[in-house]
Amino acid sequence: MRNDGLIQRIRQGIEDACYIWLQELKMILHDEGVLMFVLLVPLGYPLLYSWIYNNEVVHEVPVAVVDESHSSMSREFIQHCDAAPDVRVAYMAADMDEAQRLVKNQQAEGIYRIPADFATRLNRMQQATIGVYCDMSVMLQYKAIFQTAQAVSQEMGAEIQTKLSGNYTDRENQISTRPLDFDEVPIFNPSGGYGSFILPAVLMLIIQQTLLLGIGMAAGTARENNRYKDLVPISRHYQGIFRIVFGKSMCYLMIYAVMAAYLGVAVPRIFHFVMLGNATTLLVILLPYVLASIFFGLTLSCMIRYRENVMLLVVFTSVPFLFLSGVSWPQSNISGFWQAVAWLFPSTFGVRAYVRVQSMGATLQDVATEYRALWIQVAAYFFLACGVYRYQILRSRSHALQRLDYMKRKREVRRKWKERKSQKNQ
Repeated sequence: MRNDGLIQRIRQGIEDACYIWLQELKMILHDEGVLMFVLLVPLGYPLLYSWIYNNEVVHEVPVAVVDESHSSMSREFIQHCDAAPDVRVAYMAADMDEAQRLVKNQQAEGIYRIPADFATRLNRMQQATIGVYCDMSVMLQYKAIFQTAQAVSQEMGAEIQTKLSGNYTDRENQISTRPLDFDEVPIFNPSGGYGSFILPAVLMLIIQQTLLLGIGMAAGTARENNRYKDLVPISRHYQGIFRIVFGKSMCYLMIYAVMAAYLGVAVPRIFHFVMLGNATTLLVILLPYVLASIFFGLTLSCMIRYRENVMLLVVFTSVPFLFLSGVSWPQSNISGFWQAVAWLFPSTFGVRAYVRVQSMGATLQDVATEYRALWIQVAAYFFLACGVYRYQILRSRSHALQRLDYMKRKREVRRKWKERKSQKNQ
């Protein structure tokens, strides 16, 4: 008998969880705002970002040149810079004032200033300098302008040194101009591209942020419409806390199982980003990350009073989440306090694990710390979500009882008033 009763309760719990899952799915499909953030944004944003950064590096950055030397060597320097793929000599300014106006009007992104004594100092076997002025607001353009000037100056310096060395063979010229040689091998990002550097982290952050938007907007809409069916048990299906949280989470897991595979595996392949990791390992990491993000969103959704609030929250936290993940800013340079704060969010461990597997070819054993941390967050946020849902239900019941008691007292006062009025009339 006891076993039959236990089986019956388990069966009823599964049926109730499936009912809640179905109701949550209907709500998502009928709410245009939630549908947009849960389906359209994860599908469209990665394509937009990947297409924008698909070139990886900037090319043909316009610069203005102030040639005060007017010599053959200065013209050679300008020609080499213009021939480089990253820089385009767009303007020949008469003086620095004109060049600064061009930069101020955003017609040029930097300035090369060749001093009047450039060729004279070189002919006297003295060191000459080139002035490089860059717009530091865009780091990729600064990098292109500065590195191009540096590479051209080194190349011209090597040519001058070769002519003065008096060597007889090319090998002797190589040794005299570059006695200590080195091989530059960029690992994990061969092209040095911005897309391969930042987009893996952005793809993972999109999963968490869109889940927060969708779950929070659904909860805010329910409160605005005074429909607490996701918090107050209106039927027997909502009689258990675990089945409520489990049913809701399975609805979002069903959707984001597809979205996570699309964001984590398909998008990088479509745009040919660096993919050194195993697809199976990526999917194994994405499972706890999606679950942790869902339970994290369910926990925060109980604090959302209006549906607009969640959009402000997500917009405010997106950039800090990216910085705290340790991708755009080195993890070693983040203070201990902020590293502890970062441990509270699934995106921190999800981004780190995904980037190391996807871009660096790490195995599941190499990211075991992040993988365990994600499962710990899954358990912690699941029970925390159950706790806040239970608190909301008890609070709603208390308000309902208070309202019922108030209505009873009001009816009782009205009844007594009618009795007194009838007695006076008699």
